[in-house]
Amino acid sequence: MPLSEQEQRLLEEMERSLYHNDADYVAGAAGSHGKPTYARIVAGVLVGVLGIATLIAGVALHLPIVGVVGFVLMFVGVLIALTPPRRTLGSRGPQAPAADATPDAASGGKAAGGSFFQNLGERWDNQPDDREE
Repeated sequence: MPLSEQEQRLLEEMERSLYHNDADYVAGAAGSHGKPTYARIVAGVLVGVLGIATLIAGVALHLPIVGVVGFVLMFVGVLIALTPPRRTLGSRGPQAPAADATPDAASGGKAAGGSFFQNLGERWDNQPDDREE
């Protein structure tokens, strides 16, 4: 069954919106996962070498706990060297909600049963109707 003109326009608008929002998401996500810096690579290698030395010392001294600590240090060194630096909170980081953002904030943030779906339904009902009929 073919789509009506109105349905085709609505579908095209939804596709444009999806492509636009998806491009914004990809651009934002790409900025948060940069390459590891030279300083982090050097620090990771140094911690890894320290871990290898500790592991060898643990084996030489017949102390398993020292060997385990050496292995953990090697693992942490690799993580430091390979993970990119985190973004600062000022650049699109998580933001704390306002204290009076919701009507049930006085109850400690606990919402009554089903209020999320009620709010979602109200938002759906109150959205502007841009369709031409």
